[in-house]
Amino acid sequence: MATDNKFQKIGVSVWFLVAAVLWSATGSAAEPKASADLHKIRHIVVIYMENRSFDNLYGLFPGANGLSRAGAAATQVEKDGTPYKTLPPVLDIQVNPPVVDTRFPLQLPNAPFRIDQYVPADQAHGDLVHNFYNEQMQIDGGKMDKYVAWSNAGAMTMGYYDGSQSLLWRYAQKYTLADNFFHASFGGSFSNHFWMVCACMPRYENAPPDMVSELDAKGLPVKERQITPDGYAVNTTQSVHMPHSSAITDPRRLLPPQKGDTIGDRLTAKGVTWAWYSGGWNDAIKGKPDPSFQFHHQPLAYFEQFADGTAKRRRHLRDGADLNADIANGRLPKVVFFKPLGSENQHPGYATVAKGDEVAANLIERIRKSRYWHETAIILTYDENGGLWDHVAPPKVDRWGPGTRVPTLIISPYAKKGYIDHTLYDTTSILKFIEHRFDLAPLGTRDAAANDLTNAFTFSSGQP
Repeated sequence: MATDNKFQKIGVSVWFLVAAVLWSATGSAAEPKASADLHKIRHIVVIYMENRSFDNLYGLFPGANGLSRAGAAATQVEKDGTPYKTLPPVLDIQVNPPVVDTRFPLQLPNAPFRIDQYVPADQAHGDLVHNFYNEQMQIDGGKMDKYVAWSNAGAMTMGYYDGSQSLLWRYAQKYTLADNFFHASFGGSFSNHFWMVCACMPRYENAPPDMVSELDAKGLPVKERQITPDGYAVNTTQSVHMPHSSAITDPRRLLPPQKGDTIGDRLTAKGVTWAWYSGGWNDAIKGKPDPSFQFHHQPLAYFEQFADGTAKRRRHLRDGADLNADIANGRLPKVVFFKPLGSENQHPGYATVAKGDEVAANLIERIRKSRYWHETAIILTYDENGGLWDHVAPPKVDRWGPGTRVPTLIISPYAKKGYIDHTLYDTTSILKFIEHRFDLAPLGTRDAAANDLTNAFTFSSGQP
């Protein structure tokens, strides 16, 4: 499961260099003094939302590195580098062939625009392409100026919200908002969910040829598909294990069982309780999935140790409804991952920002009012940007990423209050935080080198 050694060595070196520069600029450190008090945090709850860039939701957040600092990246250019005179129309790609979304003006200025001027947060807007090679071309070597050129949804990629009335915005104001946090892997939800649990890219050796991307001499895609030429699954591929879509009848199009340790295995080996709670899970494994259930959002189900019928699957992969019961009944595991049902996760196309905001806030409040609050850290983050533009260039670490910046909130009685954390993080920083707290070995080179979120916390000798 390890990545290519050449890329790992180069990537880790660059990561440390970038981190060192950032620490000197912000006063942050990899192991701040507060880390000695991490034992006060007995429960870590990760809420994993969907497909939003930082600028899309928090670009107007006071004091954060937001839209006012976008500079030249706010001006998008065509594939040949020519600036757009006006942005192309917003396209609705849910329709085949795509059609113009007439809720938006046909000619928007070449600049970010507010979505909620035209489509309120309680209504869905269209989805956008978000694939492995595609995102790299959008990033354009860090210029962040080809998101429109390499989007299939026209101007939609440049949209953002005034989130100041949202429930999650209020938590960001009260606790800690990280504004320098990047999703781990270029591309979509599939690969980034793997990075959340194993700091790795899944493998599919000898995949059917029509699943393998075709690249030119420069390594750019002629045809982008699910699998890299050297056998890594980077774009959406469902598991041979259940649950998967009944529409896939050829087993060769399903990802073979994955091997290697996950964060769950490391926790189990230390005797630390944990679970991945997923909205709609029970119905999905019975073969009756909710229409919005996302099969590729279940990363642990891809691993052989959590295969169909195993005791580990029954113990650790659970339905979202079980989380509410476990909080109420005093059974909350030490480490929790919560994945909302598709219609509740804020994903463009099939979910709304407002509904996901409500669902996540309700869970946060349930924990805040529970017996667990005084010993809990809640980390709310997004799997990836969903094809939506952001102006901050990600650090160059390895061949996998990181990708575009995403919002992350740290909510805890020990979180710094009203604080914007500028420390450099990516998805594997959450793994590093869990590893640091429970004395676990790193899963890979990326989480080993990552900053671990402790800069977001402050501890005192008294009760929170």
